[in-house]
Amino acid sequence: MNVVKMPIEGLLIITPTVFKDSRGYFFESWSETLLQKNNKELKFVQDNESLSHRGVLRGLHFQNPPYEQGKLVRVIKGAVLDVAVDIRKSSPTYGKYCSVKLSSKNKKIFWIPPGFAHGFLTLENNTIFSYKCTSLYNKSSEEALLWNDADLNIDWGIDIPIVSEKDNLAGNFKDFKTKF
Repeated sequence: MNVVKMPIEGLLIITPTVFKDSRGYFFESWSETLLQKNNKELKFVQDNESLSHRGVLRGLHFQNPPYEQGKLVRVIKGAVLDVAVDIRKSSPTYGKYCSVKLSSKNKKIFWIPPGFAHGFLTLENNTIFSYKCTSLYNKSSEEALLWNDADLNIDWGIDIPIVSEKDNLAGNFKDFKTKF
């Protein structure tokens, strides 16, 4: 596995070593030892999976302390543009974002620690997105930022995605008071 630090502190891209032969392929999609080498003590308590059609945008979601979540995300089938927005008030990159294309072809895995809002746009039909979480879902601590917020200025590469009513009603970044 190869680990690359992203321009925003804490975000990691993990590219697994894929072993291919005439039968198919094999790779490790999670290694506690690998992330511990990168100073990440993690305990995953919940796995989630979603199926989405092309053009579906989900996010920008997060859970506030003390129920904050770190997420290890990857695509099982299809492709997404995955986005993490820094919402840590003391961070020099507060309000900045990183995006990465994750796909079943490139097999990249994205580590998003607590203190980030997270979202993704599906780039192919029938995309299966999977993620491991470091904290259980807690409805009372969940919050979201508006996916097309002018201050965040995220380049999703699409004009009119398919977005839930809940995500379209999310808060603006300029009015947001972070708890991180």
